[in-house]
Amino acid sequence: MTDSAHPNDDFLDVSQVAAWLNITVRHVRRLVFENRIPNHKIGGLVRLSRSEIVEWLKGNWRGPEEDGHGRPA
Repeated sequence: MTDSAHPNDDFLDVSQVAAWLNITVRHVRRLVFENRIPNHKIGGLVRLSRSEIVEWLKGNWRGPEEDGHGRPA
């Protein structure tokens, strides 16, 4: 478990994350395979921590600088 995962955190499967982010299951699996999204193997199954995904989304924000994120597109 990484430092950002909380013991009481929700762990989601690939299809739940895909539905939440409105992307395909295939795309989530690709992100996992390329190690571009935080994930865990639990009993041979891929699980994703809700809090880690929220932090990952914050780190991948693309928007105007005046929003305070300051990251170029």
